[in-house]
Amino acid sequence: MQVIIDKLEKHQKFFDKISKNIYLMAIKDGFLAAMPIILFSSIFILLTSVLPLIGINLPGGLNDWFNKIYNYTMGFVGLYVSGTTAKALTGSMNQRIKGGRFINGTSTMMAAMCGFMLLAIGTTKGGAYIGDYFGTKGILSSFVSAFITVHMYKFCVERDITIKMPKEVPGAISQNFRDIFPFSFSVLVMGVIDVAVRSWLHVPFSAMLATLIAPIFKGAETYWGMAFIWFLIPLFWFMGIHGPSVVKPAITAALYGNTTANLALFKAGNFPYHSLTENFGNFIGELGGTGATFVVPFIFMFLMKSKQLKAIGKASFIPVMFAVNEPLLFGAPIILNPYFFIPFVLSPVVNVVIGKMFIDLLHMRGFMYILSWALPGPIGAFLDTQMQPISLLLVAVLLALDTLIYLPFCRAYDASLVKQEAEVDAAEGATDDAVETVGADVAMPVTASEETPATATTEEINDSDPSLAKKLTHQVKVLVLCAGGGTSEQLANALMEGAEKYDVPIVASAGAYGSHHDILPNYDLVVLAPQVRTYYDDLKADTDRLGIQLVATKGQQYIALTRDSKKALDFVMENLNKKTDD
Repeated sequence: MQVIIDKLEKHQKFFDKISKNIYLMAIKDGFLAAMPIILFSSIFILLTSVLPLIGINLPGGLNDWFNKIYNYTMGFVGLYVSGTTAKALTGSMNQRIKGGRFINGTSTMMAAMCGFMLLAIGTTKGGAYIGDYFGTKGILSSFVSAFITVHMYKFCVERDITIKMPKEVPGAISQNFRDIFPFSFSVLVMGVIDVAVRSWLHVPFSAMLATLIAPIFKGAETYWGMAFIWFLIPLFWFMGIHGPSVVKPAITAALYGNTTANLALFKAGNFPYHSLTENFGNFIGELGGTGATFVVPFIFMFLMKSKQLKAIGKASFIPVMFAVNEPLLFGAPIILNPYFFIPFVLSPVVNVVIGKMFIDLLHMRGFMYILSWALPGPIGAFLDTQMQPISLLLVAVLLALDTLIYLPFCRAYDASLVKQEAEVDAAEGATDDAVETVGADVAMPVTASEETPATATTEEINDSDPSLAKKLTHQVKVLVLCAGGGTSEQLANALMEGAEKYDVPIVASAGAYGSHHDILPNYDLVVLAPQVRTYYDDLKADTDRLGIQLVATKGQQYIALTRDSKKALDFVMENLNKKTDD
């Protein structure tokens, strides 16, 4: 097994390069920015579809109003994503433009949305417009429009192709004239593509893409295709790279398009047969988070003997239930731990294969709604199949199988930890109350630090702890970034708790890497969670330019900070003091 780990580590740089690809990052961040629209819209489709199942029939006018809200939010998500993807890519591209020039993110967003409409809208023989591709069907057009737009702007900005205004003209007005050429070129390119495709195939560009890539999507929705996808996602995560960010952008259009298709089939009275959908992956393939870890904290708590694993289980079972499994991944640790390689990549594969069999053979409905990925898997699966009881049977089967897969590997790891803990206790004479074990590549004991009393003042902390020796004379704003905003929220909460407890003027916020470009100037310190530490060099160019301090954390260190508000506060003050010393 160690041979496999060694081979994977040799390709670490290659996998890091994939994870940091600016186009894949833009797709991920573009969807992340549009998620409030998607989640808001899903509420109304549930109201119109789920309530009748429990005997609640909405008045006709209210039902029509709910459908209208859904159609004008989810129905236009392709348009919105074209703009958000373009803006995200603009932020990455600006880091690569030299000479102090930059691309206007607001302008690229508008240009991409205009270009998307040219690519997505079809017409009938009578000249009527067809908007079928404004929603998830047009996602690929969103990406094409966004990428072409940003590159056209980059071309014009680097070559200074612009309308120059006198110095006396206000900057905001001058910027509008500077954007005329790149905006025009971008929209015209999309118009030329539209005319060429219509002349050739007599369909909108969006329809052409769907036709050309249909064989790929068809192959992805086979048993082998889905097994391969949900093998790659945990494989990347096992090496510390955010797997969904690497793999899912390639199948995003299929995931959301199939969800829409399932709902249309169900409304028409047909069977929603698509298994390759976004929430099928969230609630089945990634039940409890990447690696299908829903059962692991409970295995740790009730079936293991190691103090370390029991503690990790207690600390992580609630986050894991809501698909935030980083405390488990970095706390056990599971990441790069040879004991867990096989169950971590095998469980998701088993889950999606069994789940697809339930749809194909037992006529469980395919998932037809866009629900929050943070819903507990059993609840999400039940709701997404229109409350079909067989979905609960599927979840029960998967939880049993995942337990059987993980259990022998957990026991093997537990035995090694129990032996290490016994050796430590014998060597140091430590008691159970004085030793706290923390997950690492090799588990090591860490003596629990004594908490500063809740009544301690800032002066008392400064006197007792050298890391807080320098008092803050103004409010300090800290931004914690992770891949999706879930892990970062834990550290931000710990910092806010510590700041309030010890009366230190620090405020902390959580965010997702990629959605930080607009808010970055508002902060004094940025902390990177372990899963996005590979972006340190890219982000440092921005933080240095803005005079912001940047610090990256490691897995074990990060978990410890999230659990102890005093340690989290010490960590921030330490780094602020370093900046002052420099």
